[in-house]
Amino acid sequence: MNIKEKIRVVSDFPIPGIQFYDITTLLGDGQAFRETIDAMVQIARKYNPDIVIALESRGFFFGPAIAYQMGLPFVPIRKEGKLPYKTYKETYLLEYGTATMEIHTDAMAENQNVLIIDDVLATGGSMAAAVNLVNHFHPKEIHLLFLMEMEALKGRERLSNCSIDSLLTV
Repeated sequence: MNIKEKIRVVSDFPIPGIQFYDITTLLGDGQAFRETIDAMVQIARKYNPDIVIALESRGFFFGPAIAYQMGLPFVPIRKEGKLPYKTYKETYLLEYGTATMEIHTDAMAENQNVLIIDDVLATGGSMAAAVNLVNHFHPKEIHLLFLMEMEALKGRERLSNCSIDSLLTV
């Protein structure tokens, strides 16, 4: 099966000139979603992670399923104000402003092999912030896994200190 064919492309969303890759059509096809998770787990296994982390919100579609499949703990990185305990915070630039993400200060141990998951690698801003949050724990290694990478936006360049894999390139 071609996973890319299961992703609907919507023109001019959320603003004119943007091609939005709508993954709800992939998630809505049980077999395609299973094959996507299986393919991402196969990539993840080569890194032998100790823990799986995913970014709110669309990373949550993939991260917990991958952690479950691999028998690993899952840690969420959430938008500011959503976690109930003490957190580390990281603010990053958006196209029109800033956003802040958080991780609990006791979310993981030091010296772990970390796998961070998100749906799309675009400019790399949110993932760079996530990597900065994880660095508070002095990880052994950080590996990044995406469903898809938007190559023209060059997000990979902002994340040069991590290994990066994506299932699809658009």
